[in-house]
Amino acid sequence: MERSFETLIGVLKAAAEPTRLRALALLRGGELSVGELTQILGLSQPRLSQHMKLLTLAGLVERLPEGAWVFYRLAPDGSTRAMAETIFSFFPESDSILARDEERLAEARAQRRAAAQAYFEHAAGEWDRLRAEFYPGVDMEEAIRAAVGPGPFDFMVDLGTGTGRLLEAFGDRVKAAEGIDLSHPMLQIARANLEAAGLSRLRVRKGDILDLPLADECADLVTMQQVLHYLDQPQRAVAEALRIAKPGATIAIADFGRHEFEALRTEHAHRRLGFNDEEIDNWARAAGGSKVTRCRLAEPAGQSGAPPVLIWTIVKAARP
Repeated sequence: MERSFETLIGVLKAAAEPTRLRALALLRGGELSVGELTQILGLSQPRLSQHMKLLTLAGLVERLPEGAWVFYRLAPDGSTRAMAETIFSFFPESDSILARDEERLAEARAQRRAAAQAYFEHAAGEWDRLRAEFYPGVDMEEAIRAAVGPGPFDFMVDLGTGTGRLLEAFGDRVKAAEGIDLSHPMLQIARANLEAAGLSRLRVRKGDILDLPLADECADLVTMQQVLHYLDQPQRAVAEALRIAKPGATIAIADFGRHEFEALRTEHAHRRLGFNDEEIDNWARAAGGSKVTRCRLAEPAGQSGAPPVLIWTIVKAARP
């Protein structure tokens, strides 16, 4: 948004209201859906929409319709984002209202994670079949192998490893690897699969991919296959992937492109209905990615209309 006196007045008018200030404070931690904002702020949806419309018109937030849901996030850059950061700098260090909002936000995120975890634990035994529902007979792992090149790689990290299929697929290209997942049943299946494949040098462990138990710049290859759409803060997972990647290392993300299959939310615990190139590119470059490319998997024969699957490859910037 163009910097002007009128812009400044519009921003200050939009922000100068307690509920809207609370909403802005909440969005500092990442994008939130309308339902989450109404739950935390204790508002009806029509009332919240009025507040968010004013913040959107002022350029302080962006409105992101996605299927039946609508997300909001802070403007990513520009003069209005700078104004928002200035407003945040005047927030009191301790305020009971903002502190309670943060507690409610933490509770909402904990509930979402618990629901997703319950889904994964229930689905663990059928995970590979469920994953192939839209792309039967398509070797997604082989497509990821082609996207990242022949290697070899000294140390691979697979985030949200599930049953370990991607670790198996790279067994001939890596000296060592570690898969990270929060689901104990998934990890048990992954361990059994790797042992059966004679890949005992490849390991799995329990961990949060938003806060990885790994050192900076330890990995030559980092992968995420069909993981981001389950997360309420996917940009944090991308940032963590780049944190643990060595300069010049490759990060590969395979996930759905934008689609309208609402049933994936209601039946399979998806948080997001896919991603577009701009989102992935912005998150990657903000966290130190120097180059982002992508390819699209061909739809399986006789299965038109499936949600698109894209593979983004990110190269971490070399040290200056």
